[in-house]
Amino acid sequence: MIDAVGNPQSILLLGGTSEIGLATVRAFAADRPLRIVLAARPGPRLDAARAELEALGCGVETIEFDATRIETHPEVVKKAFAGGDIDVAVVAFGLLGDNEKAWTDVDHAVELAQVNYTATVSTGVALAERFREQGHGSLVAISSVAGERARRSNFVYGSTKAGMDAFYTGLTEALREFGVTVTIVRPGFVHSKMTEGLDAAPLATTPQAVADVIVDAVRTGKELVWAPAPMRFVMSALRHVPRPIFRRLPI
Repeated sequence: MIDAVGNPQSILLLGGTSEIGLATVRAFAADRPLRIVLAARPGPRLDAARAELEALGCGVETIEFDATRIETHPEVVKKAFAGGDIDVAVVAFGLLGDNEKAWTDVDHAVELAQVNYTATVSTGVALAERFREQGHGSLVAISSVAGERARRSNFVYGSTKAGMDAFYTGLTEALREFGVTVTIVRPGFVHSKMTEGLDAAPLATTPQAVADVIVDAVRTGKELVWAPAPMRFVMSALRHVPRPIFRRLPI
């Protein structure tokens, strides 16, 4: 259970090789060793993540998880909770994709929708069931500022994040009465393997900086945060820009 100062004893990371997710786990583990469950596809990146966390003194379990195999998600979540309560679950998987390919290629568009929206809903429902049974816990969903208003440059990705964001916004209210906190995190451009080679946007941040925002949000019970924080005001302004002007902005 999360203690009085907001430190968890156990964390489930869905997307066990996510740079933001792993930075978040490391940030929590800096205070004390944790029980950690990494759910991801098997491979060298997962092995490396496990070894790094074990070197910090954490007990680490890995579970095979494929976001596209929707039918396996309830069992994946069940296995994660089988070893004891999960204090914090982080939904950190996703695909950025190629926007120009996505709006002209059905398979690529469907892949983005399945991973970024359908799979996050599937795992969210499964997690909600387990958290309701526990009667406590914190669920963190890593969304994106791209979902706040569709832009020509990434509207397919943005649309999937908009759907995800809306689902977890509703889940926030649905789980409140069960003593479970849901935190939606909306990062801006993050320097990571996912964005390697892309031009950085204003207020670009890092996985560690996003992780710091997440840790603070969990410890203080915040339900919606931006990373970095000024992105909240940027997106608020952009939401109100008239469409004829918005489409001319270099974004």
